[in-house]
Amino acid sequence: MIISTISIRRPVLATVMSLLLALVGVIAFQRLSIREYPKIDSPVVSVRTVYTGASAEIIESQITRPLEESLAGIEGIRTLKSVSREQVSQITIEFILSRDPDAAANDVRDRVSRARGLLPEEADDPVVAKIEADANAILWFAFSSDRHSALEITDYARRQVIDRLQTLPGVARVIIGGERRYAMRIWLDRERLAAYSLTPQDVENALRQQNLEVPSGRIESQQREFTVLAVTDLRNSEEFNNVIIKQANGYPVRLKDIGRAEIGAEDERNLVRFMGKAAVGLGIVKQATANTLEVATAARQQAENMKNLLPAGMTLHVAFDSSIFVEKSIEAVYHTMGEALLLVTLVIFLFLRNLRATLIPFITIPLSLTGAFIFLWAFGFSINILTLLGLVLAIGLVVDDAIVMLENIHRHVEEGIPPFKAALMGSEEIGFAVLAMTTTLAAVFIPLTFSTGNIGRLFTEFALTVVAAVLVSGFVALTLTPMMCSKMLRHQTRHNWLYRLIESILNGINWLYKTLLRWSLKVRWLILLIFLGVTVAAGHYTLQLKEELSPLEDRGIVIGMVLAPEGATLAYTDNYAKQIESFYRQIPEVRTYFMIVAPGLDRPNPVNTSLSFISLKPWEDRQRSQQDIAKELFPKFMGLAGVLAFPINPPSLGQSFRSLPVQFVIQADSYLHLDKLVNALMAKVRDNPGLQKLDSDLKLNKPQLVVTVDRDKLADVGVRVEDVGRTLETLLGGRQVTRFKQEGEQYDVIVKLADKDRTRPNDLNAIFVRNQDGKLIQLSNLVKLEETVAPKELNHFNRMRAAIISADLAPGYSLGEALHFMEQSARETLDNSVQLTLDGQSREFRESGAELWFTFGLALVFIYLVLAAQFESFTGPFAIMFTVPLAILGAVLALDYTGSTLNVYSKIGLVMLVGLITKHGILIVEFANQLQEKGYTVRDAVVEAAGLRLRPILMTTAAMVLGATPLALATGAGAQSRQPIGWVIVGGLLLGTFLTLFVIPSAYTLIVGKRKPVVKD
Repeated sequence: MIISTISIRRPVLATVMSLLLALVGVIAFQRLSIREYPKIDSPVVSVRTVYTGASAEIIESQITRPLEESLAGIEGIRTLKSVSREQVSQITIEFILSRDPDAAANDVRDRVSRARGLLPEEADDPVVAKIEADANAILWFAFSSDRHSALEITDYARRQVIDRLQTLPGVARVIIGGERRYAMRIWLDRERLAAYSLTPQDVENALRQQNLEVPSGRIESQQREFTVLAVTDLRNSEEFNNVIIKQANGYPVRLKDIGRAEIGAEDERNLVRFMGKAAVGLGIVKQATANTLEVATAARQQAENMKNLLPAGMTLHVAFDSSIFVEKSIEAVYHTMGEALLLVTLVIFLFLRNLRATLIPFITIPLSLTGAFIFLWAFGFSINILTLLGLVLAIGLVVDDAIVMLENIHRHVEEGIPPFKAALMGSEEIGFAVLAMTTTLAAVFIPLTFSTGNIGRLFTEFALTVVAAVLVSGFVALTLTPMMCSKMLRHQTRHNWLYRLIESILNGINWLYKTLLRWSLKVRWLILLIFLGVTVAAGHYTLQLKEELSPLEDRGIVIGMVLAPEGATLAYTDNYAKQIESFYRQIPEVRTYFMIVAPGLDRPNPVNTSLSFISLKPWEDRQRSQQDIAKELFPKFMGLAGVLAFPINPPSLGQSFRSLPVQFVIQADSYLHLDKLVNALMAKVRDNPGLQKLDSDLKLNKPQLVVTVDRDKLADVGVRVEDVGRTLETLLGGRQVTRFKQEGEQYDVIVKLADKDRTRPNDLNAIFVRNQDGKLIQLSNLVKLEETVAPKELNHFNRMRAAIISADLAPGYSLGEALHFMEQSARETLDNSVQLTLDGQSREFRESGAELWFTFGLALVFIYLVLAAQFESFTGPFAIMFTVPLAILGAVLALDYTGSTLNVYSKIGLVMLVGLITKHGILIVEFANQLQEKGYTVRDAVVEAAGLRLRPILMTTAAMVLGATPLALATGAGAQSRQPIGWVIVGGLLLGTFLTLFVIPSAYTLIVGKRKPVVKD
């Protein structure tokens, strides 16, 4: 190779090129951000519309459907989902990945603005927002106090804490959970209202007229001027209580005569507790490109600094910190990287038994890994679990090229050839093979970069990281390695006893191998039959393996979910939440727990759910895994009569914990039909022990009180329908009528009926409305009350009415098995009028599985074309590609033996294995071709080539196997994801290499055949 010759003859140039690689690589590394997974800004846009007081049916017909019809024509929509529940319409539009998120959001805003005229005037304006992958809080703080109320804690957090956290570098926003924001609550007494002939509208009008703040101008003289401030607003509860509503018989009727005004919470329909104590939570949301660990560290440090400034009795704790798993996972990968580096170096030394020779490929490893950071920085990537995983696997790869180059030059030096000449000869002989191996391995990963799904985008950084490291290692192997060989290798006439012992063992292995190889070539058709048997076995075992999206990791977190019956109150749900907390206190591995009743930041939220987060002790301080603890909690949760409660192991790959693995979508024309179908299918699948926490989002059992207006009676007595609706809205739902100022902040003034007057359905009968003549008419004379049930929420999937059956998986039951069972049960149970599809993790599993198998096939095609171009032959590459099924059998046997599954990690390992195992075939075939050109017969050439390349093949295999062994045996944070890819490499290379040494020579003699000797002039 010309570049190798130049590097040998100009050692300073070769050294400078490598030093520049290292220098720029270190600078690039320092500028890379740290995240858990690569950034995938999914083009998802939400449209949220609030229509106060509206039922789910009204929301669906008057809000959701008009908006969906307008949105449906936007270009590039992948799925259009909507949820219509009481008072809220939530539409989620997911676009294809090629769509620009900002352009997609602008298109949605344009269509929503066009449809605004079709919506009820009383509905709030729809809010359009992009949903980013990093929108969740990475860290939660809990404020609690034994001396301060939740109102005071919230106010202190808003005034003193949020701004300090918000201004930290990398923080996007700070969200409040369990917030108790100040409000002036006007509690009306219905009996006193009736006694004074007043209605809620009278109170609202009085408050609006008497609580206002308007500029009053100036008074100007010749030399001075005064700004006039008219204090016309109300500022405290006493002033509000003294507001005059009307004059009755010459006496003023004040607000305190018909109710009371007091400072209270704007919303009390949610609760937060930390370690069983009432608290207010502050969540830190990081910017999309920010460094997760730096943001979390800065926030924790700022919290420590603020602890000394807190009022007496107030405490601040870290309630939940997802960055711990990221930090520990990355530390574990760095630790694994060090172990792999040590093992690979040990392999090289055992084979070469020479410190000088060992140093040469050792230098290649950090140089190649450092050089890869240049590409990561140029591509805008980050340091994350997947890029580091790529670098760990690259340790065994990057040293291969250097080993092959070093071994060939070292062999010539041991034959007595001067190092300089040996370097020139050896690099010339092996340079093409090094180039072929580098380009082939790079070609394997190129198809991964074409993946279009979310999982494909996640693994693009992994693929390009490996490609970058391999390309840099190929460059170093062709430049620095031969130059160092020419300077550092020495011919030794005498060796120590250890060298001679290992050499005799290697020579014995070589003699035994060549003897067996000559015999196998005599029965090469038998060898090919064995190859066919191995191929069939590989296919069989691959189909038998269980499939899932990704392994369940021990993330040090267990999530508890409680679903109370529809119509349950906040107190009912909280009662069971407290029982859940008592379960947590009994588990010794629990470090902290954080409970949220009625979770969610967008109001109004249903009060019949609760969510809790358990943070476990560090991995090294506990014997049981997260999954073991969740398994212990499961029967306790399920034993709670009156609610559906279950623990959740948070999923990997950025999937939402709210979405259970099985998401089976049924679409039909009506909800009554859907209800029958869903009930029938759930009755069918409920007996499957592999499915747990089986549930459906279609629930038509929410208690509802229907108020039917008698329009004839309203007309007779002169009452408007609007007055009835407004009265009910104000008294039962609460209406914000004006605002008041306290210590520089503006707060709402909310009018509502006192709690004691709205506890039973019959309380509606005691409400009065005013007719056109000014007389009060009792509501019970104008309306009819009926207790019924209504839908909890009405869902659409791609504009069709739909229901989703969701389920978790029992230990040992795979997602592939679950989906196959659900589809089979649906075919047996449902009629042909329905449509079936998947959502969430189930859809990602199906799409990523099909795409990764397509990628696997595409990788084979790429390798074949690259090899055909390199060997100038369309038949020769087939001999090399015979290695692929041999390695796959070893990989699937290793997965089966260790109880692993076919998931995205193991499938990526299989793609990688294709490139690794073909390197052995390249070494044998390329050198056999060289020997044939020198006049060797086909059989002699392949035997000699296989014998001479046995040692570098064993060295590279041992390096790659031991480099992947720390992954296969990984423990601690995130180990479950690293293990499958490690076992694929270890098992595939061990069995694949052994069989390759016999199959490739047999295939070579049958497929490649005789080549004409090259006659040099």
